[in-house]
Amino acid sequence: MAKVLNSSSVSARRSKAISLIKAGVVHSQSDLVKLLKKAGFVVTQATASRDLEEVGAVRSRNEFGELIYQIGSSSDGAIAKSMPLPSDLILSVESSGNLVVVRTPPGGAQFLASSLDNSGIASIIGTIAGDDTVLVVSKKSNGGAELAKELLSFSKVSKHSNGKRKARK
Repeated sequence: MAKVLNSSSVSARRSKAISLIKAGVVHSQSDLVKLLKKAGFVVTQATASRDLEEVGAVRSRNEFGELIYQIGSSSDGAIAKSMPLPSDLILSVESSGNLVVVRTPPGGAQFLASSLDNSGIASIIGTIAGDDTVLVVSKKSNGGAELAKELLSFSKVSKHSNGKRKARK
């Protein structure tokens, strides 16, 4: 009996693949298959190959001359494309000072945080994700309210663009 994965499982797997690649531990497709298996994702080499292509990973030499998969800064769009749209994940947004608290469905916070980290929204310093809550930190000491509005706007742009994201500076 074949196991059918839903899109959040695919997104979770690709998110894990991205973190493994960024950690510099993926030297080959078979490495990715083994590392994903350790993380609880059983995939074939063909699936690993598709995931590497989808997230924009390329094989190149690191500073030690070893061939590893890397994700360049130009592939942020590929990373974001592999994540669920924020419009599907943002349930509520509240701000205080330079902080914004975003509520998501259970299990959605990690995906939303990764999507926001790669969104290009310049006023975001970083995110911290739990299970259903993302803490977003603004660069400005009193920029929480402004950032909350921008996150709601980001959500609406994503929702109305039929899956096509607009570049942000």
